[in-house]
Amino acid sequence: MTLDVWLAFFAACWVISLSPGAGAIASMSSGLQFGFLRGYWNVIGLQIALAIQILIVAAGVGAILTASALAFNLIKWFGVAYLIYLAVRQWQQKPSEIQTEQQAVKNVNPMALIAKGFLVNISNPKAIVFILAVLPQFIDPAKSLVPQYSLMMVTMIAVDMIVMAGYTCLAAKVLLFLRTPRQQRILNRSFASMFVGAASLLSLVHRSS
Repeated sequence: MTLDVWLAFFAACWVISLSPGAGAIASMSSGLQFGFLRGYWNVIGLQIALAIQILIVAAGVGAILTASALAFNLIKWFGVAYLIYLAVRQWQQKPSEIQTEQQAVKNVNPMALIAKGFLVNISNPKAIVFILAVLPQFIDPAKSLVPQYSLMMVTMIAVDMIVMAGYTCLAAKVLLFLRTPRQQRILNRSFASMFVGAASLLSLVHRSS
């Protein structure tokens, strides 16, 4: 991959990652509840799923998956159901459950947050379709594919980790201004509504013909 091609891909990665989606909402939700350092475990889960999705595309399985209506819809509706589940959990969260930094240290479950991020990303078939459409445009078929896909995976994950860190940090900073139960309740329900919105958008995604 030449430098100019990589720079074009690098720029595309920023546009993709900065576009608000379910991953950004999950990152902000985790940052709000656990603070930046603990909430960032969610981002690790997002990146594990992203790496698997890129490997699926690189292996050629992505084309098979997007061609299968059954597989596409199974993944899609699982993703919709999971986002609705997260919305319900966020809506029901009590104001007192928005934790201080000291409480977060004690109560955070890294594996649960990793699993949350992983499920949010892996259950989005649109991501595989998108990666399948974008990545090949930057591939030189005359050269070895493994190094090219590896470089794109590292680039995409690095950019996404930085962007999701920003979303997580932004929500964590909001904690400093949550002084009343009413404010906390409004914020929780706002995040719940965003999860429902993300689920609604995912439900409208259709398999490419």
